Amino acid sequence: MTEVNKPSAAGSGARPGGWTRFVTARPRLSLLLALVITALAVLAGSGVADRLGSGGWEDPAAESTYATKALEREFPDSQPNLLLLVDARGGGSVDSPAVAAEAKALVTRLSGEKGVIGVGSYWQTKSPSLRAEDGHEALIAARITGDEKAAADTLDRIAPHYRGAHGPVSVKVGGMVAVRSDMQTIIKEDLARAELIALPITLVLLVMVFGSAIAALLPLGIGIVAILGTNAVLRGITSFTDVSVFAMNLTTALGLGLAIDYALFIVRRFREELATGADPLTAVGTTLRTAGRTVLFSALTVAVSLAAMLVFPQYFLRSFAYAGIAVVLLAAAAALILLPAALILLGDRVNALDLRRLLRRGREARPSGAEGTTWARAATLVMRRAPLFAVATTAFLIVLGLPFLGVKFGTADDRQLPAGAESHVVQQHIRDGFPGNPGGDLEVLAEGGATRAQYAAYKERVAALPEVSGVAGPLVKGDAAYFTVQPKGESVGDGAQRLVGELRALKTPFDTKVTGTAAVLVDSKHAIGERLPWAAAIIAIVTLLLVFLLTGSVLIPVQAVLLNALSLTAMFGAVVWVFQDGHLSGLLGFTSPGSIETTLPVLMFCVAFGLSMDYGVFLLSRIKEEYDRTGDHERAVRLGLQRTGGLITAAAVILAVVMVAIGTSRVTNTKMLGLGIALAVLMDAMVVRSLLVPAIMRLTGKATWWAPAPLRRFHDRFGLSEGEQQTPPAAAPLSAAPEPTAPHSAAAPARRA
Repeated sequence: MTEVNKPSAAGSGARPGGWTRFVTARPRLSLLLALVITALAVLAGSGVADRLGSGGWEDPAAESTYATKALEREFPDSQPNLLLLVDARGGGSVDSPAVAAEAKALVTRLSGEKGVIGVGSYWQTKSPSLRAEDGHEALIAARITGDEKAAADTLDRIAPHYRGAHGPVSVKVGGMVAVRSDMQTIIKEDLARAELIALPITLVLLVMVFGSAIAALLPLGIGIVAILGTNAVLRGITSFTDVSVFAMNLTTALGLGLAIDYALFIVRRFREELATGADPLTAVGTTLRTAGRTVLFSALTVAVSLAAMLVFPQYFLRSFAYAGIAVVLLAAAAALILLPAALILLGDRVNALDLRRLLRRGREARPSGAEGTTWARAATLVMRRAPLFAVATTAFLIVLGLPFLGVKFGTADDRQLPAGAESHVVQQHIRDGFPGNPGGDLEVLAEGGATRAQYAAYKERVAALPEVSGVAGPLVKGDAAYFTVQPKGESVGDGAQRLVGELRALKTPFDTKVTGTAAVLVDSKHAIGERLPWAAAIIAIVTLLLVFLLTGSVLIPVQAVLLNALSLTAMFGAVVWVFQDGHLSGLLGFTSPGSIETTLPVLMFCVAFGLSMDYGVFLLSRIKEEYDRTGDHERAVRLGLQRTGGLITAAAVILAVVMVAIGTSRVTNTKMLGLGIALAVLMDAMVVRSLLVPAIMRLTGKATWWAPAPLRRFHDRFGLSEGEQQTPPAAAPLSAAPEPTAPHSAAAPARRA
């Protein structure tokens, strides 16, 4: 362990040493360097959103991915990603001479566009699947070549020339390339709006927590530094791998939320030390040796939870690991390096501009310590009725999670976009008005060469499968060919997914690979299911180890993992009830696809579990400190909740505000992520930390702190503690530890050596 993690033998009045001296030696120089680095980060991170992708849900090593790329290479016409929805104006027929002539002219123009291949249309093929059943609309299909960014650039260049009225027809632009372009644009706009919503509300809440406007600005500044730094990191990562545009939402949410959490604890502890008469340098030293250790420990637990997403192959999930790890470590670094420098320079002025005095005019001020007293009474009540609170709270959380038993997994499509988005309108028209199941077909790539008779025999066997509605093909090119298979029912329904397995199980004289929407979903579910135990094991094992190093207990780490997982049930139940089943869809403004995108629960679990551990570490570290000081288990639980309950709740409310602001997004996945994690954070702080943890710790009693002798010696050597060097509990009479009167106020008593 670094020196910052070792107790100071000199007690709380000691001058800073080691790491603390390094951090605080030249505060003005530290802040100047921070300003320069932040300015460089702004330059380095500029334009990062334009380099991010909007896909990443598929497994790059899957059979469906291989088949899709092979079809794009060998049969580019089979993979159209651009659709022009041609509407005969005035309710006319698409078969009228004037409409047909204009449509053919559009096809000719589109065929001549650079970067566009495989242009086809209803007017060329007369395919019923390209003509609406009412006869008023038909499709032109094409493929834009290049990677995601090149395709988006081509679309931006050509779309304005086709969109809108053209004589007897009007045209709307759709297809997957348009869906992804709209998604990127909307996410960038929504993120800017979320920041405008979150920042002023967060500042108001911080003023309410601290009173001082100066103190309130410090956490906000730390959050902004973390966000700008992470944008620069993501910009660098995009140079060698794909990163999802959705990761920017997590950057904003965690950058503000965690930086504010960490700064809340640092600034609060610093103000407490100043109130004891300590000079700013000594107060910062004590703060770093106590609350600073807890912040470092908390950041490690959150980073580990997010790092678990690196085991998955989908770059959508890996992107959140890149962004999350970067923003957590940067937030912790800013809180532990920049914030102490600012506090030394501010000194007592950290309490300046107390805006709460304006609210107290004309009425009696709230008694000092009232907040802490309220939390102490609440903890006493919970522990007095511990069995009732433990059973009732657990049952309540389980009931909230029951809807998740009916979860249905699907893929992300245009229904992620708002109803008015042009690409969504096009795709919805196709779903509602065109025959068959456009976009839901499976494609079988055949490689190795075969005779016409072998292909015909294979086609007959496929057509005989119970889930098949029709088979088209083969289209042959050299030694490769492909068939189009239309499944019965929904494109990603249970029948279509079974059909994927049946097609892959057929024995053939040539190699076959299956792709299509249902095949991508099957492969994605397989990849996640295969790696999920590894991710869960990484999170559980590292969390158990870190919490043991913090507490020295065998039971508390197990409690922490189980209670954290239990705190997420409400989030998962709400995700299914709201976003899958469509309840509140009108109020929240989204279109329910009837399923949950496969990677979203994994992402939400890793993020929410890490944030729950964040609050758990803050509470457990203070309980551990009090237990080490007094040896009284129940008193330690009560004082721990009394000292941190209000602060944890305030931090949770602020983080929930940021997540709700993210949840105002018009993209359904982002809305689900923001609102779901906001609910999880509030449930964890207000139900699990306030009710379930003290109840369970009361029931386990002093056995809570047991560990076998070898593990106890290991903890004595390598463990961490928020407190200063303490007198062993056995040697310290309980009466020697008077209860503090105002642990959350500026008048809190001095920490005991």
